[in-house]
Amino acid sequence: MDTKILLENGTNELEILEFKLGENSYGINVAKINEIIPYQAVTPVPNSHPSIEGIFMPRETMITAIDLRNALQLGESKPEGLFIITNFNKLDVAFHVDKVVGINRFSWKQIIKPDATINNDQDGISTGVIKMDGRLVIILDFEKIVTDISPETGLKLTEIDALGTRERSQSPILIAEDSHLLNKLISDALTKAGYINQKRTEDGLAAWNYINECLQSGDLDEKIACVITDIEMPQMDGHRLTKLIKSDDRLRHLPVVIFSSLVNEEMRRKGEALGADAQLSKPEIGKLVQEIDKLLQSKG
Repeated sequence: MDTKILLENGTNELEILEFKLGENSYGINVAKINEIIPYQAVTPVPNSHPSIEGIFMPRETMITAIDLRNALQLGESKPEGLFIITNFNKLDVAFHVDKVVGINRFSWKQIIKPDATINNDQDGISTGVIKMDGRLVIILDFEKIVTDISPETGLKLTEIDALGTRERSQSPILIAEDSHLLNKLISDALTKAGYINQKRTEDGLAAWNYINECLQSGDLDEKIACVITDIEMPQMDGHRLTKLIKSDDRLRHLPVVIFSSLVNEEMRRKGEALGADAQLSKPEIGKLVQEIDKLLQSKG
């Protein structure tokens, strides 16, 4: 299946691949997908996590196969179905699913953010829900699924320790990140690195509303020195937020750092076209701090 559908930059749209596990419908952002292939035999890895089926090497690239049924506590998959081969956080991972339904385009405004009854800060693995033809499709948080299986692939606050003792900074930083857990981890990392003046928002729209409040009150530069944004967020994604900032003469001086699991070559080109000042993949929390250091030093 062709998963390389071209989306115009900054339109606040995404393509969702719907797939099935039994009768349940789930979704994944097409931007994460390299290809979809029929199931093939894998080599089991001794002492690995129960959700890891094994490894295989299509086209000479070693890929870890995850039994998505097992990871979602829905039982175990049979040796049939499909592998959705993904790339995010600089990892190549195949997710074993029963079947693929198709691809549909949505606005991020159509993505319903799960409430606390089904998605708490620590355990939730849904980033959104879509109503499609009378059924609900749950968009899964594949980064969290992988991090739960292999914690070393997540953000490492130890990278901040390697930066050494740092002075406290009052430079105000605006964070747009819909994951409660990642929002807190990014905030904790920045605090540990000395950036103690932060405004945390849960999506691009909330960040954009805050920016406009600061414009109206006439104290934009006192309240925002740098913007950190994820790409995938309900209501407004990070690319749309970047485009709005960089296409406004009153705002374009604000440094924008895209910090996302989706920063690959194609996404990097999109971010550059939109005017992002820096783009980093989510595990690179130490590099994020270093980029903020450079951007704020160049401003001041």
